[in-house]
Amino acid sequence: MADSDNKQKIESEIKDIEAAMADASFWQNKPLAQERVKRLGELKSELLGVGKYDKGDCIVTIFSGAGGDDAEDFSRMLYEMYQKYCARVGFGWMELHANMNDHGGYRNVTVEISGRVPFDSAQGKVGPYAILKNESGVHRLVRVSPFNAKNLRHTSFSLVEVIPKLSKTEQVAIPESELKIEFARAGGPGGQNVNKRESAVRIVHTPTNLSAHSSSQRSQLANREKALEILTGKLFKLREEERKKKEMGMYISKTTEIEWGNQIRSYVLHPYKMVKDHRTNYETSNVDKVLNGEIEEFIEAERNL
Repeated sequence: MADSDNKQKIESEIKDIEAAMADASFWQNKPLAQERVKRLGELKSELLGVGKYDKGDCIVTIFSGAGGDDAEDFSRMLYEMYQKYCARVGFGWMELHANMNDHGGYRNVTVEISGRVPFDSAQGKVGPYAILKNESGVHRLVRVSPFNAKNLRHTSFSLVEVIPKLSKTEQVAIPESELKIEFARAGGPGGQNVNKRESAVRIVHTPTNLSAHSSSQRSQLANREKALEILTGKLFKLREEERKKKEMGMYISKTTEIEWGNQIRSYVLHPYKMVKDHRTNYETSNVDKVLNGEIEEFIEAERNL
């Protein structure tokens, strides 16, 4: 639920729109009227705890941080955890880009998750963004490294980024002068080329250094469009965060560094077994269950925080 101050602002704006709708002249400007009706629905949804994009799809990127092969293997574990969760609840899953190492781990990987599933009686069916948005942040793994001959305990980190998939009308307009576009051959593990043409695309937004990759589409143009779609979603989320900070009059530190101290959740496999979310303090010793995609209890705990 929104905090009390924000709730009052929402309720006040709802009353203003509803009062305007009662006026006989409301529909004289049809485009503006339609926009205000749309806004009314968004406000009422927000009042119920449903955000503007909670019924929509999302794009998830997993980046490996400190930890070398172990971190890249951890990214694979997280990838499979979310994939199994989505398969069980009925969400669609499409890989957009993968940078894989020789051990089957991911340096980074991006997927698009789609569909609608029942959530609760108040919200009805929602999309994957509503359910997975709070998975954004640094995840930490502690285990005996399978890549270390001395069987030493190792700590590694991966960053999960969840952004809403925007419709074309909602996408942030980006001047071409702010874009750096790179093309490469779509490749598999170890750099094996699967296409002779340079079809994979990476786009960097130079003012913010945000970037997006796509290599799953059949043509360079399609990959460019998909990468641009991802990038606009990232820019939208960044600008929304900045707007919220200004409204709240406070600074919220961004988890930009994938390192110790920033993690939202820890997965400990040695010397004991535990998964703990550091925001809610919810924890379980059934690590295998969590890594097999059964993460509902963590999602629910975060939603009720």
